[in-house]
Amino acid sequence: MVWFDPFVVPFHYFVVAHILTGSVGLIGFWGPIFTRKGAAAHRQTGRVFTLSMLITGTFAICMSTCTILDPITTHPHVHESAELIRGIFGWMMLYLAILTINLAWYGWLCIRNRKQHEANRGFINLTLQAVLLVAAVNCVWQGWLLRQPLMLGISTIGFATVATNLWFLFKPTPSAIDWLLEHIKALVGAGISVYTAFFAFGAVRLMPELALNPLFWSIPLVIGLGLILYHQRRVILSHRRGRAQRQQPPVRRSSSSDVPLAT
Repeated sequence: MVWFDPFVVPFHYFVVAHILTGSVGLIGFWGPIFTRKGAAAHRQTGRVFTLSMLITGTFAICMSTCTILDPITTHPHVHESAELIRGIFGWMMLYLAILTINLAWYGWLCIRNRKQHEANRGFINLTLQAVLLVAAVNCVWQGWLLRQPLMLGISTIGFATVATNLWFLFKPTPSAIDWLLEHIKALVGAGISVYTAFFAFGAVRLMPELALNPLFWSIPLVIGLGLILYHQRRVILSHRRGRAQRQQPPVRRSSSSDVPLAT
């Protein structure tokens, strides 16, 4: 019986844990989005979301590993070849899991080390950039072998993430708001990743014909990029207004000495 397959039993436990922690992330994502930035509610919901993404991504790595080792038995409901299952639900899910962990960790460090930029270049943070780069390259390679444009397209997010992360990490003199712009990019990006997995991999059971539709996968990306650009623009405009106010010369109040004497 397949239930006693060495990969099926842990796979099902990983799936349950992944759904539970992922559900927390799906809901918790909107807490930091809609709460006042810097307020206690924003910080608390942000910590919950970040932690849920790290745990959810870890379970996704476990799930994808089981799939890579035994694609058919772990996915009996998917009527595709073992190679395609291994590629989409194995290698691509592994890549997305690493992407999610990378963004969640990086985004958390950006705000934690906002006053000590050099601390962002720690071993774990830099290692995650290298691991994500390898995962993205592998996703491209596997997608090329399977002739799956979806895998080729989604890997570009990983390359862009590594490039922009390293740009900030090794920037000699970041501006006063660079850390906040990167914080927004990373944690909203983690939300894009988890919603992409929710829509795409969840659709396999409900709407199998849409599971590999690139347009279906693009919905979280479009919404997420809109949120990133909107919040980053608000930060930039607020910073510019504050700088302009600080640069204005102080208004000189008139005094009795300024009033000419009557003749």
